[in-house]
Amino acid sequence: MIIPFKSVSISHRTAPLTIREMVALNEEESRAFAITCKDLFGLNELLIVSTCNRTELYYTAKESISENLVKALLIEKGIEVTPEFLNYFKHREDTIDSLRHLFEVATGLQSKVVGDLQIPNQIKKAYQQAADLNMAGPYLHRLMHTIFYSNKRVAQETSFRDGAASVSYATVALAEELSQAIPQPKVLILGLGEIGLDVCKNMEEKEFAEFTVMNRTLEKAEKIAQGKPFRVAPFEDLWKEVEVADIIISSVRTENPIITLEEIKKLQVLSFKYFIDLSVPRSIEEGIEKNPGILLYNIDSLQERADEALAARIASIPDVKVIIEESIVSFNDWSKEMEVSPTIHKLKNALEQIRKDEINRHLKGLSAEEVEKLEKITANLVQKIMKQPVIHLKAACKRGESEKMIDVLNDLFNLDQVEALES
Repeated sequence: MIIPFKSVSISHRTAPLTIREMVALNEEESRAFAITCKDLFGLNELLIVSTCNRTELYYTAKESISENLVKALLIEKGIEVTPEFLNYFKHREDTIDSLRHLFEVATGLQSKVVGDLQIPNQIKKAYQQAADLNMAGPYLHRLMHTIFYSNKRVAQETSFRDGAASVSYATVALAEELSQAIPQPKVLILGLGEIGLDVCKNMEEKEFAEFTVMNRTLEKAEKIAQGKPFRVAPFEDLWKEVEVADIIISSVRTENPIITLEEIKKLQVLSFKYFIDLSVPRSIEEGIEKNPGILLYNIDSLQERADEALAARIASIPDVKVIIEESIVSFNDWSKEMEVSPTIHKLKNALEQIRKDEINRHLKGLSAEEVEKLEKITANLVQKIMKQPVIHLKAACKRGESEKMIDVLNDLFNLDQVEALES
């Protein structure tokens, strides 16, 4: 019998951003909610994954409590429990279905950007939280390490992680490339609309440069930079910041370019400056490259990069799914074997008790050296006797026939009595 594993989720596939934002959990909220679930529902294994695109709960339980979990989440977030909200959540009661979904989420198959490079780290953080709260038992520990290994295989055996499959990813990748030849590079990010926020999100864990963010609304820039490796500069200091920056990324919404050749000519450009324009209409005048030392990249060139990478990733999806299915089979084999572990343990104890009883009957008149030899010989015998039953038990698990063999072993060695004596 496979250990029941269930999940409930809300994601970009089932709900708009306005709804997802309302139920999203930050790190502190996630910890508090996990503890609530443990207290309310007696859950011993619970994984909470909450990002901008999804909030998902994975748990082990014989009976489904998914609807109650959703209601508890809505109450925790101060949202009225209504059929409208409940309908945004997708329930997966089948173990294989839930496992496959988690594997697909963790590898990036379910991401908005196929092969999202951030999702593996987000899954690791979720797992770390579960472990810290003692809500990751043998099942979840084994499952997560199987997922991590699958991700490693995906990276090594497919093209699914290659390239930057979105404009924001491509922008960060380009900035990182350009900065390699620059000592102590400085990157200026102008504008914090949707694409600017995506760039910042993808820059958060990068360390290749000093990052400065700038927005017309200073408060928004400060909010984005809070707890992140970003310096904030007021928009009034635009040209001061442009002058010291090596790479300028602009996604400012404007009818007319805010960075022009005329203003560039006033700067002291002593080394190469790279401009990346993500705005539509353009926020950087095309002619700035007429100034020596200036190079300009526009959204079309970055989109081309992203499209090529995305095409390669999409082509790799069948290979990724093969890896996932192989991993699920392997994990389920282990899960089935967990069912017979108590029987193996009891059988070992029963044989060990027989061994000790027999040794004790023959200790009289034996030297210390002889006793040591007897201990070694009989212990090896027990090991060899155990080998075949264990092999057959595990094979029976894979065939779904373990129950019959467990019953036979229980009858032969009176294992229920062994369990009673142990307790």
